[in-house]
Amino acid sequence: MTQLQPQTASSFPTLARVAFPQTGLLPSALLIVGGAALVALLAQAEIPLKPVPVTLQTLAVLLVGAALGWKRGFLAMLLYVAAGAAGLHVFAGGGSGLLGTAGGLRPSIGYLASYPFAAALVGLLVQRFGLDRRFLGTCLAMLAGSAVIYVFGLSGLSALTGLKGGALFTAGLTPFLLGDTLKLVLAALLLPVTWNLLRR
Repeated sequence: MTQLQPQTASSFPTLARVAFPQTGLLPSALLIVGGAALVALLAQAEIPLKPVPVTLQTLAVLLVGAALGWKRGFLAMLLYVAAGAAGLHVFAGGGSGLLGTAGGLRPSIGYLASYPFAAALVGLLVQRFGLDRRFLGTCLAMLAGSAVIYVFGLSGLSALTGLKGGALFTAGLTPFLLGDTLKLVLAALLLPVTWNLLRR
């Protein structure tokens, strides 16, 4: 069995590098802005559960990380969160700002804070191991990114609401498992297919 041997953080090219091989500050900036815009767009597809809605936001976060790589993915998600924090209506349901309706921090702030790190982790796994070329590899990368989102998100939700244990998981994990599994499978189908199209 052939084993993947990591060499450098850029052992495998990203989808963005292959599809848009232009180098320089402007192409990178456009990709970063485009990644942030994609997340903002998919964040509006929402199932309004409380305290945290279910959206396609996390699917976009992980796809952006895989497509752009860890550096651009991190910067794209940092731009997205910064834009929402600054007042642009890019968060789920057209929301903006870091404050919730009751005046305190929004319950989803932990999830939002996780996005740059989740995208970076997926991008790093893709660049070092080429995981996005195969279904199972993409699943692994997406699981790792999702774990980062849940660790940050549940920690923030617990700190803000005081929820612990089963109540915390019921509010911030269980409602999303089915949807996140479907999104993971969708990403695991989409990325290898895109690679196959680019190779033609």
